[in-house]
Amino acid sequence: MRTVALIKRILLQIFRDKRTLALLFVAPLLVLTLMNLVFNGNAVEPVLGVANGNQQLLEKLKDVDIEVKEYSNVLNVNETILENNLDGFLQVVDDNPTITLLNNDPTIAKNLEIKVKQIYSRDIQLKQMEANSIMSELPSQDSMKTNYVYGSSDTELFDTFSPILVGFFVFFFVFLISGIGLLNERTTGTLERLLATPIKRGEIVTGYLVGYGLLAVVQTIIIVLFAINVLDMVLIGSIWNVILINVIVALVALSLGILLSSFASSEFQMIQFIPIIIVPQIFFSGIFSIEGMAGWLQIFANFMPLYYAADALKGVMYEGLSLSDISSNLYILLAFAAVFIVLNLFALKKYRKL
Repeated sequence: MRTVALIKRILLQIFRDKRTLALLFVAPLLVLTLMNLVFNGNAVEPVLGVANGNQQLLEKLKDVDIEVKEYSNVLNVNETILENNLDGFLQVVDDNPTITLLNNDPTIAKNLEIKVKQIYSRDIQLKQMEANSIMSELPSQDSMKTNYVYGSSDTELFDTFSPILVGFFVFFFVFLISGIGLLNERTTGTLERLLATPIKRGEIVTGYLVGYGLLAVVQTIIIVLFAINVLDMVLIGSIWNVILINVIVALVALSLGILLSSFASSEFQMIQFIPIIIVPQIFFSGIFSIEGMAGWLQIFANFMPLYYAADALKGVMYEGLSLSDISSNLYILLAFAAVFIVLNLFALKKYRKL
């Protein structure tokens, strides 16, 4: 009977907690639905610029699901690729083919390289056969020279993901530690006693942001230095820019964690925010192809702080961009932080109105 009474108490406690019920029954459905939408997105056709290519070659490239854009008199191939959002560029000068790959996603780059080399080799073979050439003189796929805008032939897929992971772990742990830290202040009565003093809400928010922020900065520096110097993650740009980006990411996570802790009554309820707040950040950070998602689903990426953080980190660490090149991402992250800080001021009203 005592066991039955205990089971009854546990069930009643859970059923009275609507947030726990949502975590058990609704959150898994939302995450599964999101995963289904992300993984069942449309395959993105690579975009290839072509200069001096014959019509037959262009048609064969299109037949293997490559979007082809024709160009002429291209002076700087790399600039053309970046300005026109191309995945690669095929240029033929005096029967000497050269393919330049953007290589921001090694999987796409390698697949595009293989397809282009195979098709070009077959095109040359047909021409030589029509001209009664000797088969032994036919060129191989290796006759095509390959250049890269970013990285090299040795670039691994993890090299493009590692900057995103650095930002994610900074965001996740700062969010969790700050949220649970402030929640502990409330549950132990420390915040209530603090609110009984003449201190203002703005001073409370500033104090918590600076206090936890200093710890977040130290944590961020340790993570960045460890990732680059110990794990040997790729770094083309400035390490100071990487630290700056992650400090701003930590500020966003810190202000968000403190905000959400105002709506939790226990550490367990704080953990419940992870599948709703943190998990979607992963899907829209760039680890999975956002371009392949449905158009309406891509809109959600604009409301994910980690989307802008990942783009900035990848730009600096993998592409070697400068601070001015990623400034728009930083401004948006700072805007997120400012909004969360203002909302923190309003959230404290429920504890004290002065």
